[in-house]
Amino acid sequence: MKLYTANDYIRDTFGEKLYKISLNAGTTCPNRDGTVGIGGCIFCSASGSGDFSENAELDINSQIERAKMRIAGKCRCKRFIAYFQSFTNTYGDPETLRRKFLAAAKRDDIAAVSIASRPDCFGPEILEIINEVRTIKPVWIELGLQTSNDRTAKLINRCYTLDEYDKTMNNLKRLDVHVVVHMIIGLPGETKQDMISTVRYIADSGADGIKLQLLHVLKNTVLEKMYINGEFDVLTFEEYADILCDCLMELPPDMVVHRFTGDGPKKILVAPMWSADKKMVLNRLNRIVSDL
Repeated sequence: MKLYTANDYIRDTFGEKLYKISLNAGTTCPNRDGTVGIGGCIFCSASGSGDFSENAELDINSQIERAKMRIAGKCRCKRFIAYFQSFTNTYGDPETLRRKFLAAAKRDDIAAVSIASRPDCFGPEILEIINEVRTIKPVWIELGLQTSNDRTAKLINRCYTLDEYDKTMNNLKRLDVHVVVHMIIGLPGETKQDMISTVRYIADSGADGIKLQLLHVLKNTVLEKMYINGEFDVLTFEEYADILCDCLMELPPDMVVHRFTGDGPKKILVAPMWSADKKMVLNRLNRIVSDL
């Protein structure tokens, strides 16, 4: 099976190899501060899934320079994708967010700006800011859907509805930005059919790309407590590969597959430990997928 990968899309769109650098806008999440919920999603680490991002106390230009130095030994790229990763990057003071997004977009060494967020954090002001940024550089918006199953959404404490996702997707598509949707394979209580249903929902919603992510149990999360208490089992490699292949078969050929696994930070990874060997996992999955 030939996937249309992020590398393929970047090559076709930008004509060169780009490396994604993880930035921190210093935001929080409406699901943490009590606006819609508290505690965040049950799988989310204390850093808001930004364990590899730069220090939020630094200005954006300084973060970019530090990130470039960090990867200098393994990357020969001349331009980069500025990835605002930690927490909910469209949740906060609009003018502050505008300054940070534009600081990245106006740099010659930044080819695109990628903004990770939740579908319930795209009010009119934020949409206007995104529209302004995209006049300078291409914009990617990454939405954390995780599942289309209402029961699972409640279990993981997601705290927004599919209607909100649909509304935001429609608004973003009118702005002509590249929308990438995240889903998690292996959420507690979900069957393979539940996960396939989520893939179909994402494909039908108009998403341009997808990130398929293995469920990681991380330290100091609600999910860790559930795992220790025996409330669910994590997937074996074989189980994950089987579900992943069935999910990939549901995607339209032009959908960009930005990721089909992921690695949790080793220092806080509880399970599954087989996922800690990123190189091995990617090599095995690539062989399996290519044989489809």
